[in-house]
Amino acid sequence: MKRRELLHSGALVLLIGSHQIARGAGIVAVRVWPAEDYSRVTIESDTALKATHKMIGSPPRLAVDIEGLDLDPSLRELVAKVRADDPNIAGIRVGQNAPRVVRLVVDLKQATSPQVFTLAPVAAYRHRLVFDLYPENPPDPLDALIAEHMKQLGTPSNAPAPTAPSIGVAAAPPPIAPPGSNTDMLGDLIAKQIERATVITRRPDGPPARMPVPPSRDESVAAAPAPAPAPSSPPRVTKSSSTDRLIIVALDPGHGGEDPGAIGPNGTREKDIVLRVALKLRDRINNSTVGGNPMRAFMTRDADFFVPLQTRVQKARRVGADLFISIHADAFINPNARGASIYALSQGAASSTAARWLANKENEADQIGGINVNSKDAHVQRALLDMSTTAQINHSVMLGSAMLSEIGGVGRLHKRQVERAGFAVLKAPDIPSVLVETAFISNPEEEAKLRTDAYQNDLANALIVGIQKYFAANPPLARTRSV
Repeated sequence: MKRRELLHSGALVLLIGSHQIARGAGIVAVRVWPAEDYSRVTIESDTALKATHKMIGSPPRLAVDIEGLDLDPSLRELVAKVRADDPNIAGIRVGQNAPRVVRLVVDLKQATSPQVFTLAPVAAYRHRLVFDLYPENPPDPLDALIAEHMKQLGTPSNAPAPTAPSIGVAAAPPPIAPPGSNTDMLGDLIAKQIERATVITRRPDGPPARMPVPPSRDESVAAAPAPAPAPSSPPRVTKSSSTDRLIIVALDPGHGGEDPGAIGPNGTREKDIVLRVALKLRDRINNSTVGGNPMRAFMTRDADFFVPLQTRVQKARRVGADLFISIHADAFINPNARGASIYALSQGAASSTAARWLANKENEADQIGGINVNSKDAHVQRALLDMSTTAQINHSVMLGSAMLSEIGGVGRLHKRQVERAGFAVLKAPDIPSVLVETAFISNPEEEAKLRTDAYQNDLANALIVGIQKYFAANPPLARTRSV
């Protein structure tokens, strides 16, 4: 009997493989997620990994020693996964630094502030070792909006831009303007930019003349397709007149990177669909005006990378967005559920059991996408999520209603009124914010429809019309910037 048990044990050893016994931890997958905001490297294993790291000087590089591990062929795959256009990572080298210690050296393109942390198993993931590489001088999210507007005004944008707090995990939220003010942060920066750029033009029949400087903040920043002589006394903006400033709509494609979101029965990933819809809506916003004044879309992510929920809210507030629209594709355990929905924030109970269930599911994104909970400013970030106002919610419901009526013309609605629940991503205290569930990706018919350009275009068209209807009833300067 004992001999039979020993033979069985030996066969089991052969099936497992000596390389797996020797190495202890088995590598499940390795991934690299490049983005302007930050680049992420993930090593997924069947047991928890322990690592130490240090930054090495010029040229900048990050050295990570992973303990209890022998060199695994899977780790070498990281070398080939680095893309040439990665803004932060130049390359990755892997080697056996010491017995049972593997060293990864990440060659960097710029000075970087790394965060190295582990994540416990969640959803489809096993244990993860994560390196988040944040540039020490991150791109300012206002720069692209300023450059585009300066180009439209015919004003050079190569003058030094005003300094502003950087966005990242450690970014603090901007101050909230006092009630009754019409603060336009983007307008202020553009005005300062133009003042710094002394532009000289020469008339063919006369002496040089300076380009006119846009009105001060009290008059807002002029937004015209080409420079024009300034009127002797710019008119004050009223509720019925144009806003005379850029109107910023923050678009937030849900999930991304490590977090795929819901997955349809045929493998369609929510993160991919909502990004395509958001990019189409961005193009429509950038070609639209409100009261003769240009709209501009600001994307919380414009590629496949993960953005924590709090950072999405912070980014929108950083650019002084007038609206925040988070785009998702619903999923439910019953594949027969179908139709689009729109949600606004609830300070109390959810408007339905389904709304509460969905909010809880969406609020788990940080666990799946993976954030460093040991970050010293995690409590500062979470404080933002405790702030909300009745006025913000009221405007969110009005925006959602305008959009919902348009979506109903291109597809089926799951709910004909704006639902309410405690979505973390909707808790900007000073921006009307809605979450759009475009359809049920868990429904095979709606999954197939979501994959088509035709339906994505229909959704983008409906959303832009809804946005314009909201602004027609609620001109941006008819309310304070901080509601």
